[in-house]
Amino acid sequence: MEDAIRDHPLWASSSDDETDNALEGLEKYVMTKLHSRTFASTPEDVKIDAEISEKISLLQTFLRPQHLDIPSALQNEAAWLLAEKELKKINAFKAPRDKLLCIINCSRVINNLLLNASISEDHVPGGADDFLPVLIYVTIKANPPQLHSNLKSIQLYRRQSKLVSEAAYYLTNLVSAKSFILDLNAKSLSIEESEFMESMEAARLVNRVPQETVTTIDNRSKFGKLMDPGPSTLLHVKTQTNINGGSNYPYMEAEAGELTVGDVERLLSLYKDVVTKYTSLCNTVRHLSVSRTQT
Repeated sequence: MEDAIRDHPLWASSSDDETDNALEGLEKYVMTKLHSRTFASTPEDVKIDAEISEKISLLQTFLRPQHLDIPSALQNEAAWLLAEKELKKINAFKAPRDKLLCIINCSRVINNLLLNASISEDHVPGGADDFLPVLIYVTIKANPPQLHSNLKSIQLYRRQSKLVSEAAYYLTNLVSAKSFILDLNAKSLSIEESEFMESMEAARLVNRVPQETVTTIDNRSKFGKLMDPGPSTLLHVKTQTNINGGSNYPYMEAEAGELTVGDVERLLSLYKDVVTKYTSLCNTVRHLSVSRTQT
């Protein structure tokens, strides 16, 4: 397409900048219109996006810079936060150029951090050896939505003549960071395998409790209707209001006098589930704390 436009008589008198701007505008227009058909368009893409997001959510609960061997001279939370904000913007855009700019801006913040550290901390720059671990950590902290699909969109639909030099380097590094996160295990980090497994299990338990709580309420509600088909109208309205508002606690607005026998059955079962999960979580965290103290 690029060659066809440049060779067309209508663009014969145009400067290179004018032609380039026209090509950028055309790419943005077409990809914005086709976004719903080209972005995360296969079940495989959706699955990988979900896997990455879930993996990062677990890692966020315990991963520290030292686990990625990031030197203390490069541990700058303010700079990391700025880089995270830039990376999080990637899903707000539809055009591949705009998505790529988010990656470039994020990477430039990290590069400036490395440069400043080399000047003020007498830290010898390690190139990719320093850059990639920081990018991985920033990516985990940011957990940008649909990371796989965003990267794939850039790789497939960004003009190849623009995927060179700085842009290509930064894109390649983020693709590497994504692959590293997907395959990450204890051997990938500076952490004992037992500590890694305990931390991941604790994170899974924490993430699972809210979802299982909602499921338990729903299941108990079905059982309660069989045992007591006449719950009070007021409690039903309050429960529906809370559920529609996104609350996980449908009894928060209920009064004691509004509860039926079926409601008590559900609350007792829910209480037992919560105690069991809380006890398991406490034991996991306690074992994790002991392991860290011993190391």
